[in-house]
Amino acid sequence: MTLRSFSLSLVFLLTGAPVMAQQTPTPTAPTPPAVTQTEPRETIEGQLSQDRTVIAIPALATPAVATVAGLRTDNLGRQIAEVIAADLERSGLYAPLGPGSVRAITMPEVTAPRFADWKARNAENVVHGFVRTSGTGGLIVGCYLYDTALGSELVRQGFEIQPGDWRRAAHKCADAIYSRLSGESPFFDSRIAYIAESGPKGNRTKQLAIMDSDGGNHKFITNGQALALSPRFSPDYKKIVYVSYLADRVRVFIYDVDSGTQKLVTESRNATFAPRWSPDGRQILFSMAVGGNTDIYRISAEGGTPVRLTTAPGIDVGGSFSPDGKKIVFESDRSGSQQLYTMNIDGSNQQRISFGGGRYATPEWSPRGDLIAFTRMGGGEFRIGVMTPSGGGVRMLTNSWQDEAPTWAPNGRVIQFFRTTPGRDGKSSIWQVDLTGVNLRRLPTPRDGSDPSWGPIRP
Repeated sequence: MTLRSFSLSLVFLLTGAPVMAQQTPTPTAPTPPAVTQTEPRETIEGQLSQDRTVIAIPALATPAVATVAGLRTDNLGRQIAEVIAADLERSGLYAPLGPGSVRAITMPEVTAPRFADWKARNAENVVHGFVRTSGTGGLIVGCYLYDTALGSELVRQGFEIQPGDWRRAAHKCADAIYSRLSGESPFFDSRIAYIAESGPKGNRTKQLAIMDSDGGNHKFITNGQALALSPRFSPDYKKIVYVSYLADRVRVFIYDVDSGTQKLVTESRNATFAPRWSPDGRQILFSMAVGGNTDIYRISAEGGTPVRLTTAPGIDVGGSFSPDGKKIVFESDRSGSQQLYTMNIDGSNQQRISFGGGRYATPEWSPRGDLIAFTRMGGGEFRIGVMTPSGGGVRMLTNSWQDEAPTWAPNGRVIQFFRTTPGRDGKSSIWQVDLTGVNLRRLPTPRDGSDPSWGPIRP
């Protein structure tokens, strides 16, 4: 979204509706999917968690019902409120009273809430807003957050959007509310790249796909003729790097999200996997097996000759840069079992950091730099955990049969991964958990899903 600021008082006088700083998002899918409500918040043991902040979120008001691009403003007011409620519920911190359980509001109430009504519903906060036409074929969406006990305004946010981007406006509103109440950075207006899987387990079709952080605006990128693996969003959100297998040709491609084109970075007949971007988007790490030894390489995002970073006998896989670009975390079996190591970006100073029981794999550095997420394998189970960059403070966040391949939310406080069920017909699906290990839930995908990559917050 591109920010455009203007006088609030002038806009209110001209439109009769409160509008804030306008932002224009880049168009996405022209036909938005139906709102998908999230599943109940649960702990690892399946128990409902308590002590969530109650937030009332009635349908956004509209000054006059109008239709733009086949969308009615009154229907959008309800749908936007539903997405905001679902986002906040999905964070695990809030218990929203969505538009289906509270009364509708009028336009005057947008800036003059009836606080007594919401206190009677035990709502500590209330979200009000509006949807109206912009006069240029678009929509203007405004949202406000209020403290019901103090009767004060906490947040006001507004956007001028293309009709097909109404979900982005909802996510941006939810982000503003979440950040104000939690003190954390936002993460709802972000996207996920993952591998969509179909077909029998021994002969899976694997396609590259992208979707919003809640599963909306889903899109397949590849057609499944070649095997797609290990996608990762670039730091600027414009590209996705991934591995493509077709017959005996293994390629690392960079896909341009806006243009729909892709370019070849490197190609080999050797097994190649796990490409990862450097924080500045100029370099890509990947692993390649040559002559019975698997090592980590670095290559320019423009292509060229790869630089080998590891030389120890065995299998070195899965490099992930620290946010400052100075170090890399990776996995290696050089000690006799898979463990986690760090090294400088030139391959020097390689040090083991995992010493607990079991094997450790698929490390990924948090965007904040404070933690490394990983998969721990032991006792026939794969579990997701986190540790500090020095290897301390190990905490396991999941407890299932096969959870693997963690990827961080932009704010570094939520982790996505994929879970596979046991048996010959085991299914894979995308899940997420917060750092408490309590807020665990599954994301909706049209097909089985694996190897998610959570991109940065969208501009």
